[in-house]
Amino acid sequence: MPSRTHSPPRVAVLADSDTRWKWGALTAHRIAPGGRLDGFLLRGRATPTVRQLAEVGVRADALTEVTGAEFVRTADRTRYDVIVLSCVGGAVQAMVHGLARSWAGQRHRPAVVTGYVGVVYEKLADGLLLRHGADVVLANSRHDAERFRDVYRGVGASAGSVVECALPFLDGARYAPAVPGEVQDRPYTVVFAAQPSVPDSRAARTHLLKRAAQHARLHPEREVLIKLRSKPGEHTTHIEELPYQKLAARLPDGLPDNCRLVYGHMGEVLDHTDLLVTVSSTAALESLHRAIPTAVLTDLGIREALGNHHFLGSGCLASWDQLDAGHLPEPDPTWTARQGVAADGPYERAFDAARERVADLVAAPELPPLAPYYTPVTAPGYLPGILARHGLDPTGHPLPHAAEPREASALRRATRNAMRDAARGAYRHGVQRVAPVIRRMGQL
Repeated sequence: MPSRTHSPPRVAVLADSDTRWKWGALTAHRIAPGGRLDGFLLRGRATPTVRQLAEVGVRADALTEVTGAEFVRTADRTRYDVIVLSCVGGAVQAMVHGLARSWAGQRHRPAVVTGYVGVVYEKLADGLLLRHGADVVLANSRHDAERFRDVYRGVGASAGSVVECALPFLDGARYAPAVPGEVQDRPYTVVFAAQPSVPDSRAARTHLLKRAAQHARLHPEREVLIKLRSKPGEHTTHIEELPYQKLAARLPDGLPDNCRLVYGHMGEVLDHTDLLVTVSSTAALESLHRAIPTAVLTDLGIREALGNHHFLGSGCLASWDQLDAGHLPEPDPTWTARQGVAADGPYERAFDAARERVADLVAAPELPPLAPYYTPVTAPGYLPGILARHGLDPTGHPLPHAAEPREASALRRATRNAMRDAARGAYRHGVQRVAPVIRRMGQL
């Protein structure tokens, strides 16, 4: 099979949520620019809706909803040069085994790339070992690259797959604060970037909501926006048991006129943000990259369960009380540089190493078989269950399934056709419009 070094690579991205689709598709555009991009949405609890896909706004040439077993059958070496697995760790591991089984005995195969969609503050070893076996494991910062290699070396696995880059969505205009004495054409805007599962208790979430409303009342000249990830009934990477929409509706005094719930693309929201407030959202890194004042809340403590411990040393830790009093956190440049955030740095070069590694893999006359650390020998009580959850047997071969009910098969066909037509459809300002994705009939 001849090398394709002179033609744009053909890329498939498998994602299992709105956030992971955003990361995977944008990563594909950065590491394999100019080629065809086919998107595959892994069928499950967090499969994104039409609105979520439109909000992400990432272009694809085709978009299809699949099961893990279907993807393994689809992603053959004759269709793609690069496969980006943008999924939870267990799904990545299952796909690595399934693809390894599917490509067994073949000299030529696609390069497999994976990574994390944001801040890595929990399940470091578990998540990384579940991603081992991919040709490239992207680390979003120097800090992450060092930790990733340490984990792999610690179990005696190869760490050569780890490649440092940055989060692919750190872009947008640098923040320009108002000049003293000049009149702004908009109010000073404070954005609270809410998270679906952090914090997870009603009391804690209500506290944060009340404090955002209180900040608005204390500063009537400001606009306070509560940026939400999803609408009730939609799902994200993390389960949201207590939506802020419902909590806001139950506040005794409601929200003041200058405080409201908003949706939309985070980049567009940041275009009009003067202060970003969050517990531990990746939005903090987007904000810092633009040099927007950024506060990581300490109201509920600095705890691993909240993820805000990741920001120790950042200079961004603050409480609502401090923000009410006018405090603006100042980030530590050494910390931000290690996190792949550099408002004054060469972000445009952040993907050079990954792009070069992928190009070398695509151009190689032969690639070795995928070799994950977890095998039936190293993890006999763990791996089979992971594979089974994604429709694969212990060898990575798709499990036989009973025939689907006729109406379910028809619904799947209708869904795929709609998504295919959407992927070919109109674009507005470079943002793809996506047709409805139907996911009823028992999580088809």
